[in-house]
Amino acid sequence: MVNRAVQRAYEILEGTTKDKVTRSFQIFIITLIAVNVLVVIIETEESVLDEYGYLFTPFEVFSILVFTVEYISRIIICKLNPKYNKSKFGILRFIVSPMMLVDLAAILPFFLPFVVTDVRFIRIIRLLRLFRLFKLARYSEPMQTLGDVFRAKAGDLAVAFFILFIVLIFASSLMYHAEHEAQPDVFSSIPASMWWGIVTLTTIGYGDVFPVTIPGKLIAAGVAVIGIAVYAIPTGIMASAFTEELRKKKEAKNLTCPHCGKEFLD
Repeated sequence: MVNRAVQRAYEILEGTTKDKVTRSFQIFIITLIAVNVLVVIIETEESVLDEYGYLFTPFEVFSILVFTVEYISRIIICKLNPKYNKSKFGILRFIVSPMMLVDLAAILPFFLPFVVTDVRFIRIIRLLRLFRLFKLARYSEPMQTLGDVFRAKAGDLAVAFFILFIVLIFASSLMYHAEHEAQPDVFSSIPASMWWGIVTLTTIGYGDVFPVTIPGKLIAAGVAVIGIAVYAIPTGIMASAFTEELRKKKEAKNLTCPHCGKEFLD
């Protein structure tokens, strides 16, 4: 009886079945996460907090109870996961897995103020409640696809951002030497010039920092053009990765039964 209950809990929490109970649980958790994030946002409005603040605390307690029970339950049922049940330290590996760390971050902001009394630190901790948004990755197929894309193209993206970093160093260094004498307060050092480099490479151009010398303007023009090309690299990588991932998922769906989820046999 106990084993059956644990197995059923595993099916519901991990979504291995598509029955009404599992779907209802997923919809409930998604809705609870969405409302939690909404509360974190609207409670920063003092007028709303003054009028409806008495409702936020009970809702926070209810949410914490649900998320804590979910967190503990996932630890209990992790032994049924083939990925963790064969290892001596399987439970420990499961606890430090990315999604379990997200689940822990979702409940810690409630418990830490009982230990820490620093008001400023408590405010920062309360902001961590936004991590509950990442819990949607368990139940949202688009977010799962995004995670798969990042994992598949992590190396390519690292190379692309390394190239961007090199270009940023060169652009900031050139601008520092071109503008330092004319604007010593603005381009006081290469690190200070990096703000201009980031804003220009991303083609945002806030206008708070800009060159006034002819060499500086020529460098800025070149960097702006290069920035378009450099940022196109990770954009292209992500676009192609999304197309490839969506194609794989479509092929996988065509090979599985839409009712039971089992693969078709040749």
